[in-house]
Amino acid sequence: MTMKLYDYPLSGNCFKVRQMLAWLGLPYQAVPVDFFPGRAHRSAAFLANVNPLGQLPVIDDDGFVLRDAQAILVYLASRYGPPSPPSPPGPQGHWYPADPKLRGQVAMWLATADEITRTASAARLHDALGYHHLDIEACRAGARAVFRVLDDHLAEQAGHGLRWLASAPEPTIADLACFPYVALAGEGGISLDEFPALRNWVWDFRHLHGFIGMSGIFPAGPA
Repeated sequence: MTMKLYDYPLSGNCFKVRQMLAWLGLPYQAVPVDFFPGRAHRSAAFLANVNPLGQLPVIDDDGFVLRDAQAILVYLASRYGPPSPPSPPGPQGHWYPADPKLRGQVAMWLATADEITRTASAARLHDALGYHHLDIEACRAGARAVFRVLDDHLAEQAGHGLRWLASAPEPTIADLACFPYVALAGEGGISLDEFPALRNWVWDFRHLHGFIGMSGIFPAGPA
């Protein structure tokens, strides 16, 4: 049975799952959900049959239904990873490392990804999709605060010869979880100009082999 992904093309959280499926080489059936303007994720049918929290993405893997982007990344990487090594340059290692310290780091940054969604993604919803009930200044201030944490950490990592959030030679699901709403921050009125290490990380991530991108985040062109 082909995996189903309840999907909205403009959602950064849905992008995370599409990208992971692409990197793992897993076929899937996209089930489009009219998030905006239809708000189908809040319909009675969706709440009753797909996700009672009214959120995307959701996967159905042969009857196993799982919601929450970060949880889905853990599941996919645990069950179907590591991928077969792609042609270099590209991610060669485990997306969800077995080493306890690395796994703890990944879990920490997955929690940070939720904070990025709460702030930077909310600012994008305000500016791009008209969610004007949100406190935009609080969203932007919160996003800048979490971006500062990321930028300082990535700068320190660079000092140790590392490029990614976890102290591993290749990217993990921590990087994928944090990436989209950082890369889309400009759509919420948040500039990355004051975060040079974060900008470099976005550039590196976009240049990974097999990166598919989405609207507003385009794959890097040929060198």
